[in-house]
Amino acid sequence: MKVSEIKEMASNEIVERLQIEKENLVRLRLNHAVSPLENPNKLKETKATIARLNTILRERELNENQK
Repeated sequence: MKVSEIKEMASNEIVERLQIEKENLVRLRLNHAVSPLENPNKLKETKATIARLNTILRERELNENQK
């Protein structure tokens, strides 16, 4: 997910997407522990998406505190 796509979303949508991505990461880690994933880069991509979501949420929080 690109930063531009995330910035278009509302804050509550970002929070919902963050929960989904975290659950997906847990599921991927469990599956990877049992049997190797076909594409282990999915773990890295999911973690990066979570980081982007958290970053945009934090930016919005800081902007609201400044106002």
